Parts: sequence; C-alpha cells; structure tokens
Amino acid sequence: MTIQTLSGPQFATRFCLRPSQLAWFLGAGASASAGIPTGYAMIIDFKKQLFCQLSGTRQRDVDANDSLWVERINHFFSTRSVLPPAGDPTEYAAAFEAVYPTPEARRSYIEDAVKKGTPSFAHRVIASLLTTRRVPCIFTTNFDPLVDNAATVTDQLVEAPDRAHLTVAAIDNVERAELCLRESRWPLLGKLHGDFQSVRLKNSSDELQTQDAQMRKVLTIACARFGLVVVGYSGRDASVMQALTEALSQLNAFPGGIYWVAESADSVLPAVTAFLEAAIQAGISASIVESQTFDELAADIADGTDFPLVLKNHVYQARPAPVLRSVPLPTHEERKFPVLQCSAIPVFSMPKVARRITVFEPVTTVRIRELLRESDVWAVAASNGNEIAAFGPDEGLLRAFAPVGGRLAGTVQLQPDKDSWALGLLYDALTRAVCRNQPLFARLRHAGHCVLVAKGSPKESDEAAARRNARLLRLKQAYSAALFGTVPNHGFPFNEGVQLRLEQTADRWWCVFEPTTYVEMPRPEQSETKPDDESSEAAPAPFHRGDPVIDWRRELWATRYNNVWARIVSAWAIMLAGEDNGIVRAIGVPDGAGEDAVFQLSRVTAWSRPGHEHAYFRRDRR
Repeated sequence: MTIQTLSGPQFATRFCLRPSQLAWFLGAGASASAGIPTGYAMIIDFKKQLFCQLSGTRQRDVDANDSLWVERINHFFSTRSVLPPAGDPTEYAAAFEAVYPTPEARRSYIEDAVKKGTPSFAHRVIASLLTTRRVPCIFTTNFDPLVDNAATVTDQLVEAPDRAHLTVAAIDNVERAELCLRESRWPLLGKLHGDFQSVRLKNSSDELQTQDAQMRKVLTIACARFGLVVVGYSGRDASVMQALTEALSQLNAFPGGIYWVAESADSVLPAVTAFLEAAIQAGISASIVESQTFDELAADIADGTDFPLVLKNHVYQARPAPVLRSVPLPTHEERKFPVLQCSAIPVFSMPKVARRITVFEPVTTVRIRELLRESDVWAVAASNGNEIAAFGPDEGLLRAFAPVGGRLAGTVQLQPDKDSWALGLLYDALTRAVCRNQPLFARLRHAGHCVLVAKGSPKESDEAAARRNARLLRLKQAYSAALFGTVPNHGFPFNEGVQLRLEQTADRWWCVFEPTTYVEMPRPEQSETKPDDESSEAAPAPFHRGDPVIDWRRELWATRYNNVWARIVSAWAIMLAGEDNGIVRAIGVPDGAGEDAVFQLSRVTAWSRPGHEHAYFRRDRR
C-alpha cells in the first residue's frame, strides 16, 4: 500500500482551494521556530539534569549543545535502567517525571519554557487564516499560548465585525469546545494536554496513557466534520494516536483527507505509517507532505492566499530571510588548491578473510580475549556465533582455544559492510596494526579505540630511545608541546593521541582519526592488573565523579588554531601509515604460519574536491 507524498507547494495549492474543509493538529515542532523548546530539547535538558544528579557532575561543566556530551549522557543512561532507551515513545514523560516528580514542579517548568516564545512567521499565517475564517479549528498538544496570542493580534488588525474571536478550550474547560461543536461556533483551539495556565496538565507517564474522555470526544467529532493537517507532531503519544485511529471508524471520517507534514517521508514513525495506511484502507485520502519546517509550509500557503492588505503586511513583516539565495555561477571548473583537509586517510586494502576456528559451544568475545591472555598468545579474535574469526599464528590459536575444543577450519569471509562482528574484528586489528613497530600503544574501549604516543621504558637503550624520538619528531614539531607528561595540579598522566574509527563512505573505507588528549585517571572499580585493551562495561570515569581536568584540556586545545590543527592532522596521517609504503600488519605472522591482518593506508588525508581533474589528485600514493 503506497502513501502519496506531496511537496509543500503541492499541498498549498490543494489547501488554498478549500481551506475551511481542513482542521489542523499542531505538535511541539510547530513551536520550535518561535523559541519554545522542542520535545527532543526538553528530553536532553531532563537527561542532563538527571545525569548531573546521579553522577555528581556540576551542571555548568556539562554543555548539552555539545554532541560529545550528549553522547556521554546517552551512554550513561544506556548502562542503567533509570530511563527508557533513547528514542522510546515514553522517554519524554519518564525523564520529565524523574526530574520533576510533582505536578506543581512540572507546571512551573512548563510556564518558564513557554515564556521564552514569541509567535513566529508561521503563527502569524495560521492566525490570519483563523481571523479570515479559513481554518475552522486547531488541536494541539502544546501548552504554549502562541496561536491564541497571534490570533488576538490579527483580530485587532481588522474591523470589529470581521474579527473571528477564537475560542480556546483546554482539558479543564472542555465544555467550551463542546459548545463550539454543537453550535458550529468557529474557530476553535483545543489544547489536548492543557494550557500552561491550566491546573491540570498531561505530561507524566500516567497522565499521557489516556486522553481526557471529553476532549477525545471533541477531537473525534471534529474528525468526522473536517479533514486534518498534522504539523510538528511525531506521533509518539499513544493516547493521541489511539484517538485519531478510532476516528477512522466513523461514518464519513476525515472528509477533507489527512495530510501529515514531515521533513521527509522516510522520517515518519511506524505508528504514523500504520495510521495513514489504515486511513487509505478505510477509503480516506491520506498523504505525507514533505516540508522542512512549519515556517516553510506557512510561506507556501501565504503565497497562495489572498489576505487583506493589513494582514498581509503583518504576516510578511515576520517572514524569515530565505535560506537559498541566488549566487553567481563559478567561471572556472576548478580551484588551484583544495580548501578543506579532513582527518581521514583512505584504506587502500584490508583483509578479506580471517582464520575460522570451530568450537564445542558458542563463546563470547570477552571469553575469547580471556583465553588469548591466559595462553599469552598475541592475536585478534571475535565471536561469530558457533565459530571464532581470528588473526594470529595457527599454533598459538590452537593452544589458546583448546579449552573450548578449538579446531582450525580454513578461513571465513569478512564483510564489514554487512556483519558487525567482522567490522569490530577489523577495527581491533587496524588499531593494533598502526601501533605495531611504532612508538604508539592502543586503548581499546567500547566507546572507541584510541592510539596514544608511548612514553618509552626507562630501561630502553640509548639507541632505541633515539629511534623512538626520531619517529616522533614530526609529531613533536606539529604540537610544539610535550606529547606526554602529567596534568599540572593533578598529577594524572596524559598522552597525546587520536581516537580511531573505521568508516565506509563515498564507496570506500577510511581510517578516520580525531586528535585528542587522553588523561589516565584512577578508577577504584578497575583492578590494577586489568589489561589496557580490555573493554569495560562500566562508564568512563567522568560519568562517576565528573572530569576534574576538563578545564585544563579545553585550555590546552583552545590555542591550537587551524594552522596547528593542519600540522597535527598531517603528522598523524604519516605516523599511522607507517614506514613500509603504508602497509601495516596487526600481528606479524610469518607466511604460512597463520593468518595476519594486513592493511595498506594512504599517507595523504582526504581533502575537499573542487575539481575532478586537478593535479593534486593525480599524485602517486605515498
């Protein structure tokens, strides 16, 4: 069953022909451009506050606008049962209730949030449609007064006999809405979850389980009289979706059709798709309208609507500056030099197969690492169900996996683009490969693998120390600072390094690296004998007691401007690719003695590509 997809202008053309046949349903996304926090922004704020409460981190040390902090916070909650999983429909209500457990506290939070909003361009358009009686009713899950305030302004701009006098009904005065339905007193604004000034608000888990019975009835009856345009609403509230679905069973339901507005047809939730498919099956016209924002959709409608001059001037005074503007076309096919250097080097080749080892019963990757460590075998291995895929010497692998009945069984094909275990195996192998025979060492963690500059042993010979310093010379010159040492006033050891990722993009594989300063802080829960490369299920130290060196680390990187970054990125690209024409080996297994992980890396990073035939891109690999 195919759901029709319309563009914003296509929908506007249909809407302007019969606007009074369509009711509107506005979700939190419709208020985003007006300065009201979206549901997602509120979830992040709640999780930040809860994270700080549970971890002992100061709120001023956490930047919720930083994607790295958001990732850390999500990881923190993923290892605990405090909240539902990220993206779960109940996440908003659970997080809100966890931070603000009482209705009074939640109401105060909502009041503070809605005070930040000012009616946007789209609100002026919808208010003008209300004042000119082109829109009969609007339903919303929002607490804010943006629509009612905007409609009050547009009413005052026209002559008294032409004013619409919008009726606003929330769950604590739903009788107003029922009167509008009985006597067709339009326009109506129905607030399904309450108004910010309502004593009753629906925002906790229990409150959102069921919709208010009277307001549900109002919404259902309206759906039997009008079609519906849904804007800025994801469909996460099960109670609202249930009410809309029940409305489908009415005689002549949604006579004007259903138009669900989303950024793209692919972004709608399964619950929305199921609702639209059920509507089509019931003989109701249902479409997805692709429009990036409420303002963008409102602009398409305003362009096709003949408003009175006073309202037209009022609307277009708030029209946002266009994002797309005419620019002169380039007169040359290419520039003289790329303008953007990326911290990624191409992987020219990587292993296609690994050694296959059969075992008596399935073993986990954690158990595999324990067996390798107990046998003192240097290898990289991963669990593949009832088999083990590994790189290493055959004799050592047999010895390590003898306790689980390990037997060599040829090789296994590696398809990292399809199999997560294969991608993880190659990721581990690549991290070890770039460190082998280099003054580098690895830190393998669930959150990401790091390659760090090695300090060197106090027992190393003068000759070995000279070789190590020579290999690190380019990095030292790039940083113009120590590559390792201790954090002032704290005494924690630090090492400069990079966080590695193995990614596929633009039809090829890349070794992506991000320069970072790694600080080794004591962790009471970690045994002193625990190996460096063993992944830990526990959250990193900052999750437990804050990051005491975060200010030092920020200050360290604050003065490393573009020219320093460029030197650091170039130096790391050459260091990671090694000295053997970019060929690096994870194990160093002699030919015929086992299966090794061999990669060939470029020493030249990716760049922006202003011209396909520029001489820069014709250089030999080196």
